[in-house]
Amino acid sequence: MIDSASSSCIRRLTPFAAVNQGPWLGQLKTDAGFAKVAGIELVLLDAVRYFHQAAGLNGAAQIVHDLGARADPRKLARAAAVYENSTARRLGYLLEHFGHARQAASLRPLARKAKSLKPLDPSVRTVASLARSAKVSEAPTWKLSLNVQLEIDA
Repeated sequence: MIDSASSSCIRRLTPFAAVNQGPWLGQLKTDAGFAKVAGIELVLLDAVRYFHQAAGLNGAAQIVHDLGARADPRKLARAAAVYENSTARRLGYLLEHFGHARQAASLRPLARKAKSLKPLDPSVRTVASLARSAKVSEAPTWKLSLNVQLEIDA
């Protein structure tokens, strides 16, 4: 019998196992041989998914700015399908924002499946009365409300 804690752990590990497959992994030469490491596509997705560990959304945006052009669009689209749709949409927006058009285009089919608008930065909480009075800009292709301004080192 599996208890609820074990069940929760299995649900969290299933996507991890799904994306940590050969096509999305790279190799790093070490003194002890070769080590498997995340490929560019997984680094981009993880940076956006776990943006709070990447110095916030601006830290994730810096990673996307610096590495986005090196991602293979086909690999990126296949890997993104395993992540939450909102992660794929945020990454697509960031890729497009920084001029990585081919990579962004590969994520548009996932954005079309979205049913609701999400904030670009989910950690920023807006007061309801302010949100109603302020005009919030949107990225309609990505179904995101642009609730923050991005700041990166160019």
